[in-house]
Amino acid sequence: MSIVDQAVATQLKNIEKKTGKSFAELRSMILASGLDKVGLIRDMLKKDLGLGHGDANMLAITALKPQSEADPVDEIYGGPKAALRQIHDKIMTEIQKLGEFEIAPKKTYLSLRRKKQFAMVGPATNSRIEVGLCQYKVKITDIKEVDKELLAWVRTAFEASA
Repeated sequence: MSIVDQAVATQLKNIEKKTGKSFAELRSMILASGLDKVGLIRDMLKKDLGLGHGDANMLAITALKPQSEADPVDEIYGGPKAALRQIHDKIMTEIQKLGEFEIAPKKTYLSLRRKKQFAMVGPATNSRIEVGLCQYKVKITDIKEVDKELLAWVRTAFEASA
């Protein structure tokens, strides 16, 4: 992932935090607006979501790209794995609370790292997500399994990766 791609990914995550909406939700909102010009979408996002000019502009540009370019998570959780996206989003929301880290999308999972990788998150099958922590893999099939014990293990890996 290039420096520019990393910056865009970080900016998108910050926008998600600011708005409380995932990129997929924001993109759906933009596409549903019927607007197709970056300037018009940017102005709508500034007005409706209170985003700054830079965030609104980058979000507008990114949302108008073909989906495969816009959000690799949508590709990972496409088709029969779509039902797992809710669990993935819950895991990522909780991990984001730990602090700053880089997300490096791979073909079938997300690599999460600081100075070194501390976790990987992705669907193992059509019915299960795996959270990889060092040499361990936690298999998750239900959103309720994103619990204090799992998050404590993720925190330990996160802190060790500094």
